[in-house]
Amino acid sequence: MDMVISKEQQELKALALKLGVDLIGFCKNGDQQTPLAPNLTNAVSIALKYTDSILESIETAPSYAYFHAYRTLNTYLDNIAYRLARAIEKMGYNAFPVAASQSQGKNAPYNGVVPHKTYAVKSGLGFVGKSGLFISKEYGSKVRLATILTDMPLIPEQPIIENGCGNCELCVKACPAGAIYGELPTTNGERNFSAEKCSEYMKKHFQDVGRGSVCGICIKVCPKNKLK
Repeated sequence: MDMVISKEQQELKALALKLGVDLIGFCKNGDQQTPLAPNLTNAVSIALKYTDSILESIETAPSYAYFHAYRTLNTYLDNIAYRLARAIEKMGYNAFPVAASQSQGKNAPYNGVVPHKTYAVKSGLGFVGKSGLFISKEYGSKVRLATILTDMPLIPEQPIIENGCGNCELCVKACPAGAIYGELPTTNGERNFSAEKCSEYMKKHFQDVGRGSVCGICIKVCPKNKLK
C-alpha cells in the first residue's frame, strides 16, 4: 500500500525548501528520545551543504574560509529550525528545535543533546561513514545538520540507505589526529572514531583558526563529495 503523506507534512517540507534547506527528511525517534522533550516522538532532519570552493580551501589544516562557513551554516540551520518549529506550533503541535552545534556540557562534551546523524540516517538522507561523518547521498559529507523534535504525525518518505564506504580508507589515512579507526559504525551507537583525539589535536595544532574548533580534512578527502 502506498504511504499517504499528510497535507501538513507536505506544507512543512515546502516551507523548509523555501527557506533554503538542501535536504529534509522525517522519521520516528524510536529509542532516541531526549529528556528535554520526552513526549516528542517524531523528528524532522534538515541539512545545508558547504560550497565546493570552501572545501577546496582546506589543505593540511582548516582555512579561515572553512571556519567562517562552519559558523554561518550553523547559524543558518538554527534559524531555519526555529522557523520550522514555529510553523509546526501554528499547526497545533509541539516542536523543539535543536541547534546544529550543541553538546551536553562538561559532563559529556562530545555528546550532543540529540544525535543529528541518527535522525538523518533514519530519515533516509544518508549514512554514517567510517569517519563518523554523516554522508548524504546527494552531497556526500559536505553538509551540516539540525533537528526539530515534534509530536506532529510524520511519515518517513525515504528508505534507510546502506552504508557506502566499502573498502575506502582515505579519511583514515588523512586524519592528522589518528582519530579515525577505519571501522564501520555499530548498530548500538558505539563510535567508530575518537572525538576526544580529534578535539585535542584541533585545540593543539589549529588554535589560530577558530581557537581549534574545526578541522575539515576528513570532509575534504571523502570521495562521496564529488568536488569539482
